[in-house]
Amino acid sequence: MENQDKKELVPFVILARYYNTTLTNKFLNRKKWENPIFGEMKAHLPGTIIEIFIKEGQKVKKGELLLIHEAMKMQNRVRAPFDGVVKSINVTPGEKIKKGYLMLALEPADDVDK
Repeated sequence: MENQDKKELVPFVILARYYNTTLTNKFLNRKKWENPIFGEMKAHLPGTIIEIFIKEGQKVKKGELLLIHEAMKMQNRVRAPFDGVVKSINVTPGEKIKKGYLMLALEPADDVDK
């Protein structure tokens, strides 16, 4: 028999039954989940910023078009998820961005008048 590395057993429970298992390297090396920050809009896919329709400090209403992000030959329209004020814009038209890149940040606002 070959000498196998001893891995630590991890306990878990399913339907009130206790089990022990080993965790794979893929699981141990995965990117850890982060709690999203309210108002930050990050890219879900790598791509290119096509057009920006807002400016910093501008008030926006829920559903208003903020920018167009092209990913995988599709133009995705990024819209405001809530009424707010544009806190920062971190992209420019033509810029190529990676997955998870912070495109812009919004602050909630109660009284958005247009």
